[in-house]
Amino acid sequence: MSYVAPVKDLLFNIRHLAGLDELVQQVPAFADYGLDTAAAVLDECAKLTQDVIAPLNFEGDKNPSSFKDGAVTTTPGFKEAFRAYVEGGWQGLVHPVDFGGQGAPKTIAAACNEMLQAANMSFALCPLLTDGAVEALLTAGSDAQRATFIPRLLDGSWTGTMNLTEPQAGSDLALVRTRAEPLGDGRYKLFGTKIFITYGEHDMAENIVHLVLARVTGAPEGVKGISLFLVPKFLINADGSLGARNDVHCVSIEHKLGIKASPTAVLQFGDHGGAWGELIGEENRGLEYMFIMMNAARYGVGLQGIAIADRAYQKAVAYAKDRVQSRPVDGSATGPAPIVHHPDVRRMLMTMRALTEGCRAMASTAAAAFDAAHHHPDTAVRQQSQAFYEFMVPLVKGYSTEMSQEVASLGVQVHGGMGFIEETGAAQYYRDAKILTIYEGTTAIQANDLVGRKTARDGGSLARAIAGQIEVTEGQLAQRSSAAAKSMLKQLRASRDDFLAAVEFIASHAKPQPNAAYAGSVPYLMLAGNLVAGWQLARALIAAEDKLASDEAFMQAKIATARFYAEHILPRTAALRAAIVDGADSVTALPLDAF
Repeated sequence: MSYVAPVKDLLFNIRHLAGLDELVQQVPAFADYGLDTAAAVLDECAKLTQDVIAPLNFEGDKNPSSFKDGAVTTTPGFKEAFRAYVEGGWQGLVHPVDFGGQGAPKTIAAACNEMLQAANMSFALCPLLTDGAVEALLTAGSDAQRATFIPRLLDGSWTGTMNLTEPQAGSDLALVRTRAEPLGDGRYKLFGTKIFITYGEHDMAENIVHLVLARVTGAPEGVKGISLFLVPKFLINADGSLGARNDVHCVSIEHKLGIKASPTAVLQFGDHGGAWGELIGEENRGLEYMFIMMNAARYGVGLQGIAIADRAYQKAVAYAKDRVQSRPVDGSATGPAPIVHHPDVRRMLMTMRALTEGCRAMASTAAAAFDAAHHHPDTAVRQQSQAFYEFMVPLVKGYSTEMSQEVASLGVQVHGGMGFIEETGAAQYYRDAKILTIYEGTTAIQANDLVGRKTARDGGSLARAIAGQIEVTEGQLAQRSSAAAKSMLKQLRASRDDFLAAVEFIASHAKPQPNAAYAGSVPYLMLAGNLVAGWQLARALIAAEDKLASDEAFMQAKIATARFYAEHILPRTAALRAAIVDGADSVTALPLDAF
């Protein structure tokens, strides 16, 4: 089955949840990006992703990137697809016009990114990492670095990577040992090994720009001594042309469970005298700068979760409508019928749909907050929006990616035994989804961030403020008489209470009993993500009821999906609350030597 981009649902969110019209009116820089433009952009993106990029997804899984004699050859068709992508201006969609970008709101770009990731996640990882490199250079790069590198990253001549992990240093970047020796003229020579470098070597662009964490000779130990360097695969001449090969080489690529077409490289710096690099920003502030890339990438990985879930859902629906098996229990057919008639199959499909749409709605709202945080003329609005967006990032990344595994697993289940057979394609989504909860910070890392920086640090005040916004939506639901609104109100209120109980526990235990607070960190993230996604579907329900006459079938489906989420997904928060508030001691009760 081919991919069908969910343009109508994406536009619904952009209009009714993200509030694009209001954003455009308030931010002069976005004056040309109203709803009509958004619709045109999404339609064009849908054509590219459906017709050019999606057909390569299954092929990439069967015929992944290969490594020979230091060079990586990508899946047949990837180079041509990448050229179509960059020539269409998609790499620069959200980036500044001054450097050759389109200057579009993230609200629109995120919808396009979801389509790209759903079409072919292995392919889309290359543009995702390039976006992160551009963000880092925009924030911390010098004027010369920006002028030299960003236009070529946006036009696809070059691509970007992020180099953090080393064999002895996984998520603990304090252990980074790659060293940088100053040459005295503002340049450095780098020596070390980096692993798990996505698109660290490939054949789709003429140059690759590595952003590398390393320690300058004599720097302090720990994270305070890490700097960020820009290390191109090919050196750049004074006139901007490419020069000699730099001393950075791919020595192997990984053989992986999923995303097989995306080359994950082991890179060796300095085996032949030192890899030339230049400092980005100031020495010993590298981790601060790298977090800019990581936050951009974390939101992007959350979109990957939503995207792979949607792809798995579409495939499961198509199979369920086609696969004939057993007579319906209600006697509506005298013989075997397509399995979509069976209640449990309907339950699985509705779970897949509701989880996907809930996380999509949450991501769209977060993107709008990002746009307001960076572009709104009112300082107070920018600050409030930034705080809200930062709270949302671990939810979008953590909850959406955990959700994607559940949805992809259900997709295999809907297929039955055929789902376990690679030729059907359902298993690929299941395998591809697994990495999403791991890279760019595991779910536990996202949860620790949510507990420590986003909840405990301010005593839970921001979390309570978000709960207050949810309560406003409850008040709007209370004014409605529909069964769907009443059901949503009942469960949303209960889930908000669960969230507030968890917030109080986390805030009061983080300092005196950190093990107790962090023992429930992932359940807390899952509770918060579930609640916020449900809140956004509650807002969607209200909008759909108000706009019912405009597109009755679509709006009724939105209402039905929101009600299902309320009755089947939101109730999970009660169990999560119990685990957080009452279950902390049992997490650490077993002695270490008993494991």
